[in-house]
Amino acid sequence: MRVIAGSLKGRRLEGPEWEGLRPTSDRLRETLFAILAPRVPGARVLDGYAGTGALGIEAVSRGARSAAFIDDDPRAARLIARNVARCGIAERCVIIRGAVVRALESMRGEPGFEPFDIVLLDPPYALAGPAVRRPGPRAAKRRGHLDDILRAAGGVLAPGGLVVLEHARRVAPPEAAGALVRVRTVASGDSVLSFYEPRVSSRS
Repeated sequence: MRVIAGSLKGRRLEGPEWEGLRPTSDRLRETLFAILAPRVPGARVLDGYAGTGALGIEAVSRGARSAAFIDDDPRAARLIARNVARCGIAERCVIIRGAVVRALESMRGEPGFEPFDIVLLDPPYALAGPAVRRPGPRAAKRRGHLDDILRAAGGVLAPGGLVVLEHARRVAPPEAAGALVRVRTVASGDSVLSFYEPRVSSRS
């Protein structure tokens, strides 16, 4: 796995040595950052369910001002730290070990908190919303968790910011959650990127 473009282009990133971590494919990363290209330079980026840290590192390579990484697996947190150090960008990065929703909610109350311009979310596909053809209590619970994730992300988003959710093609993501509304979807293989922006309130 390598950084695709930018100042760190070609830099090799360390992958996981354990099963269960599903890094975003190179093809999907290329698609994502082709879309994000005008927004990345100078942006504050958050990489939630960060895993290897590849998305946040790619953003910094392409000119993001800083990146914050959140993952509740201590192995992932150590892996991200090694990849960030390998790329020489530790001073522009923060690694937070903890549950994503809880970490996002706690950020809002921190003194001097500065919201993020781009929030990238890649939760385990098992946590995502209900499979289209499998309704029921378990699917509804997963859908509720996905709503919680998006609501929490909307709470740390800067005005005019963007949240991107990666999920399986079989999943039906919410049209809206909290302050966010879905504005675009892009499919690649079995994966889909859903893009959310803050709702525009209408005033008479």
